[in-house]
Amino acid sequence: MKASYLTEIILPNNYHTKDFLAFHQRDEMGISEIVQKNQIKKGIIWLEKPALLTISIERNRAKIQLDIDDDKVCSSQHEVLSTLASHMLGLKQPVELFESIYQEHSVIGKLVTRQAGLRIYQSATPFEALSWAIIGQQISLSAAISIRRRFIQAVGIPHSSGLLCHPNHKQVMQCSEHDLRQCGFSVGKANALLNVCRLIESGELELNMPEGEGEVKILTDSLLAIKGIGMWTINYALLRGLNYLDGSLHGDVAVRRNLQYLLSQEDKVSTEQAEKWLADFSPWKALVGAHLWRQQSSSGY
Repeated sequence: MKASYLTEIILPNNYHTKDFLAFHQRDEMGISEIVQKNQIKKGIIWLEKPALLTISIERNRAKIQLDIDDDKVCSSQHEVLSTLASHMLGLKQPVELFESIYQEHSVIGKLVTRQAGLRIYQSATPFEALSWAIIGQQISLSAAISIRRRFIQAVGIPHSSGLLCHPNHKQVMQCSEHDLRQCGFSVGKANALLNVCRLIESGELELNMPEGEGEVKILTDSLLAIKGIGMWTINYALLRGLNYLDGSLHGDVAVRRNLQYLLSQEDKVSTEQAEKWLADFSPWKALVGAHLWRQQSSSGY
């Protein structure tokens, strides 16, 4: 038996539907996400049950459906579903304010105006974003996608639709270092992810949306204390899982390459130069980084 929930969200007129879909279309094998035309189907864990999340976008409306492999229907879940969909669609980000501030900027003004409406589309959960950031450390995108696929195949729970649900920390905790190594994790990455899971389970680590810079610092310090997790991983997880728009992506190769192009600079942009340049755009550093990503490819950010 399935419990089903439906809701609908009005989108801004300049919503980047293609970019939203591209973010979820990284794995062409589609074991846990399938993108077809203007629709994404994604396997997720909902209240510890396998569920299929479907987001269909038509004009300026997103229609959301959740099918849970469970027979208990609870009316209060409609509001929670709407919150999840708004989060994933990037609608919790005040990008209109950012654009009003920087559309006349001498360096990024034209870029921001040309890409108006750009948002940073979110993973279904902060844990999914952090897992992806750990997997993707210091390897190519194609290699990271392959490891993620094997990870979900090994640990993910199947939904009745046939899609696998990205595992939560409880499922990953059942794995050993050897299990993750078989998926392609290095020893360091395997232990980092397992330690994250143990700390979440014990309550010592909470991957909640931070309110204010104080909570961001607490979360950052907690993650930095875990061996194998550095600032790039933290900034990416904050960016993709927690709607945090002020992380600095100066360590990202694509950001530096596109900044070089934007500045019409002959020499490559160094990490230090990128960090200093992005600092002037606080509290929007990560959103500026996303605009730099986007000028090259929608699938690259």
